[in-house]
Parts: sequence; C-alpha cells; structure tokens
Amino acid sequence: MLYDIRLHLHYDYAAAAGGGRHQVRVLPSTISGVQRVIAASLSFAPAPSERSDFSDFFGNNVTSIAFRGAHDALDIRMSARVSVSRPEPGLDVSPDIGRLRQELAAVRSLAPDTPHHFLTASTHAGIDGAITTYARDSIAGSAAGTAMNLCNRIHRDFTYDGEATTVRTRASDAFKLKRGVCQDFSHIMIAGLRGLGIPAGYVSGFLRTIPPKGKPRLEGADAMHAWVKVWCGRDAGWQEFDPTNGMRASNDHITVGYGRDYSDVAPIVGVLKTTGGQVGEQAVDVIPVVLEKA
Repeated sequence: MLYDIRLHLHYDYAAAAGGGRHQVRVLPSTISGVQRVIAASLSFAPAPSERSDFSDFFGNNVTSIAFRGAHDALDIRMSARVSVSRPEPGLDVSPDIGRLRQELAAVRSLAPDTPHHFLTASTHAGIDGAITTYARDSIAGSAAGTAMNLCNRIHRDFTYDGEATTVRTRASDAFKLKRGVCQDFSHIMIAGLRGLGIPAGYVSGFLRTIPPKGKPRLEGADAMHAWVKVWCGRDAGWQEFDPTNGMRASNDHITVGYGRDYSDVAPIVGVLKTTGGQVGEQAVDVIPVVLEKA
C-alpha cells in the first residue's frame, strides 16, 4: 500500500512563552521488509532558533528544536509518502513460554532491538499483579498464540473512551477503569505480556481508517495510533498486534517509531518558559495513493 500522510499539531499557550526546547518524533522511518519512506518533510511555525535531526537509541527519527523569542502558539506540520508491505503471517513457529525463556537467556546482544530492553517494567507499563493474572488466562501453546489471545481479549473486554484517560495514564490505572484509548490498551497488553515473561514494546504510528459505506472520508479525522510489538522467539522474531482493533498489524498500519512505552515515542516532549496552561489539537490524514497505469 502507498500512502500520503499529513499531520498537523497545534498548540495555543495561555501566556506567551519566552523560550522553549522540544523533541519531536512524528516522521515515519524506513523499516527493512515492512515500509519505505519515499519522501518526507517537517516544518514549524514560528521557525525555531535551533534545529537538529538525529536518530535515537531505538532508531526513531527525532527533530530537536529550540525557541529563544516570545511566541504564543506552535504549529507542527509533517507530510510523507510511505509504501507499506508487511509480510503475511506464516506458520506459527514461536515456542511456548518455557522455551521462549530459554531462547531469551541465550540472547547476549544489547542492540536496540534486543528483547531484553522490552522485558522489564517501564514508566507507563509496569509489572502489575492484576494485569499478569488477567494475561495468564491468555496463555496458549506458543508465544505468538498467547499474544494474539491477549490482543483479542483486550479488544473484547475494554471500552474505547477518549475521555477516560490522558497521555499520563499508566497501564494499571487504565486496567482498573476497563476503558481508554489505543495508548492504554497497548500499555495493558505490554504489561500483561511482560508479566508472563514475554518481551513486548510500544509502536507509535498511523492507521488508515475506512469510512462507513456511502459516507465521505473526513479530512483530519484520523489520529496517531499505537499498537504492540512482541518478541516471539529466535525463529519467529518480532511480531506486531493491535489490541484496539483485535488484529495483527496490517498494511494499514504505518510505523513512526518503537519504544518501551509511550514515553519513548511521544510525538512531542520538552519545556517552555511560560506561565499558565496550553491547549493542543491534532489532525491526521492517511490517504491511499492509487497510481495510474501508463
């Protein structure tokens, strides 16, 4: 699938900021065997006094910006053309949890994608007894089967509610509420799998949404999405699951970045020299591109 993606983040400040520094993670990455970024751009208004672009430890695209002058708003616009071609899931060759632990113990690497980074508690996805107990009922004959079962159960048992949580909500709190958004469901799945000894991480990206039959596609109605990557053993490797929709990640999922949880891949983090609060808005368009045949 080929997509044109447009993202607009807008922030209004209650009082003019005298300066600020931020890190922005919204640019998709080229991922071998999964997706290719054909073109991409990222702009800011007002223009920052400083800007640098780099890759973080997990290989995500990061843009660092700084402002010295006063400003009462910030606009961030990203556009990209991305080709996504995920391999179809094949035969499940992942081991059971006992064998998975043995394979995990044999991993000696500390590279960014090593499963050891995704096995212990993190800021938003701590090891929680109640979540582990819930996840234990999902155990199947393989690591991938366990992940799929847990993914489907979260989709079935939890209610999508955009007002119930915030970006600061932790997995344990969302689990008690039994409601939340994609970020919360991903954190719950991550915490549950880690509690079982299965390495799991957070994926930030975009999801193509399809309007109801006969209805026009609404511009800006899409939003950034989150799902889960799971280490399913030496032979099966990393596989991705979307608990919000009860499915494996498909060609409709466009990846921006990977991390231990949301805090590693938040779209924007930073500091402002100001007083009062701020109000933010987000709009995303994920548009399939159909190339005309010559």
